[in-house]
Amino acid sequence: MEILEILGYASAILMGLSLGLIGGGGSILTVPILVYLLGVGAETSTAYSLFIVGLTSLFGSISHMRMGNIHWKTAIIFGIPAIISVYLTRHYIVPAIPDEIFNKENFILKKDMALLLFFAVIMVLASYSMIKKKKGVVENEESEIQYNFPLIGAEGLVVGLVTGLVGAGGGFLIIPALVLLAKLPMKQAVGTSLIIIASKSLLGFLGDLGREIDWTLLLTFSAIAIVGIFIGASLSKKISGAKLKPAFGWFVLIMGIYIIINSLMKS
Repeated sequence: MEILEILGYASAILMGLSLGLIGGGGSILTVPILVYLLGVGAETSTAYSLFIVGLTSLFGSISHMRMGNIHWKTAIIFGIPAIISVYLTRHYIVPAIPDEIFNKENFILKKDMALLLFFAVIMVLASYSMIKKKKGVVENEESEIQYNFPLIGAEGLVVGLVTGLVGAGGGFLIIPALVLLAKLPMKQAVGTSLIIIASKSLLGFLGDLGREIDWTLLLTFSAIAIVGIFIGASLSKKISGAKLKPAFGWFVLIMGIYIIINSLMKS
C-alpha cells in the first residue's frame, strides 16, 4: 500500500469527524481525498462520495434519533424532492454530459475537469457560509416549527441537483434552510440534515450501480469514516461546532482554490 493510499484512508477519519461535529462538510472532503490521494476519477468520485457520505450519515443519524433530534415531518418535506432530483441528475443529466465539453485553441474542458471545477466552486461558496459570522440569530428550542412549503421544496430540488452533479451531501445548504425556512433549532437541524443526506445520497447512488465499482475501497473508506463520525458526535458534546465551523471553512476555501488552480494548469 502506497503512502498516498494510506493518507487517503486515514483522511476518512476527518470526513467522519466533520459530519459528526458540524453536520456537514463530509463530501467536500471526500471527493478531493478520492481524486488526489486514492487516484479515483472525478466523475467516479462523485458517485463514490454519494455512497460513502450517505452510509456515514445514516450511522451518524442513529445517535440523533435516540436524542430526538430528527424532525421527521421536515425530513420528508425536504427529502422527497431532493431524492427525486439527485436520482434524476445521476441517472439522466450526468450521463448526458459530453466527455469533451469545450475545445478552443489550447484549452480543452473535459467532463471530469468540468465536474471537479464545479465542485471547487461549490467548495468556495460553502466556505463563505462557514466563515461568515451570523449576527442576531437567537435559537428558541420551544418555538413552534413553521413551514414554507414552496421554498423548502425548491431548496430540496436545488440541493438534489448539486448532490447529483458533484456528490456533495449539501449539509452546508440543508442546515441553513432548515433553520431559516422550517424554523428548526440548530440541534434538530443537524440531526434532520444527516437523515436527509443519508436518504438522498444512498438512493441517488442507485443510479450508478451500472458502473464498475471498487467495493473494497468503498466499504473500507466508509467503515473508517463511520468511526470518525462517532468520534465527532462524542466530541460535539464538549466542543462547539460553531467555533470549529469558521476554521473548517478556511480549510475548505484553500482546498477549493487549489483544485481550481490545479485543474486549470493541467488543461
